[in-house]
Amino acid sequence: MDIALLPEGLGVTTAALLLAASAITSMITASLGAGGGVLLLVLLAMWLPPAAIIPVHGLVQLGSNAGRAAMTWRKVDWRVIAAFAPGVLVGAAVGAWLLVDLPQHLWQLTIGLFVLYLCWGPPLPGRALGTPGVFLASVLTSFVSLFVGATGPLVAAFVKQIHRDRFTTVATFATAMTLQHAPKALVFGLAGFVFQQWLVFIAAMIVCGLVGTRLGLQVLKKLDNRRFQQLFNLLLTVLALRLLWQAAQSAGWPGSL
Repeated sequence: MDIALLPEGLGVTTAALLLAASAITSMITASLGAGGGVLLLVLLAMWLPPAAIIPVHGLVQLGSNAGRAAMTWRKVDWRVIAAFAPGVLVGAAVGAWLLVDLPQHLWQLTIGLFVLYLCWGPPLPGRALGTPGVFLASVLTSFVSLFVGATGPLVAAFVKQIHRDRFTTVATFATAMTLQHAPKALVFGLAGFVFQQWLVFIAAMIVCGLVGTRLGLQVLKKLDNRRFQQLFNLLLTVLALRLLWQAAQSAGWPGSL
């Protein structure tokens, strides 16, 4: 890759590692339902300027999730998406209007605990999984995603409460996250982030992610629903525990260092 095509300060070796990471993390999400987006966020945070992490991650995840949704569109629960889509617009609009610096440890703690509840607690009541519940979940997670970029596990855990079929879970989650990541380019563009110097690199990461998605869906075909649910819960639990650990570090709680 020509160095002129890379953002300033991003070397060829680092770019190659991140392109490979895009493929691998997309494969993880396509085969296990979640986890790849958070892992990619961690890797981007190691090498990208702080101001670029969430905007770049949002666009890469938009492309990755859109590709996965397109490959599995026949399995999407469109009833859930019809309730989720308006919530994305409301949550993003409120977030763009406020543009506040939220207490990071508070959201990390809240998301982590709620993901653990959705995985191991009693099932949510049917009313919470209906149209109003999906809409409210969409508003809250779309709002928070503009600031912390870590709501994927929460959306995944919520979708898991609704469906037990592995393909429907993966397809519906991918479509929901496509909608949730879509407003980020507009919001961060209006906030002054310059996407132009990152576009070629972002496009390359999306292409690598599509390759990983195709491979991951082949793995998904070999899993049964019961095995998928076990792995899905385990992966979400690990992500939730990581968020709780980060919350402790962000808040400077005793024993967190």
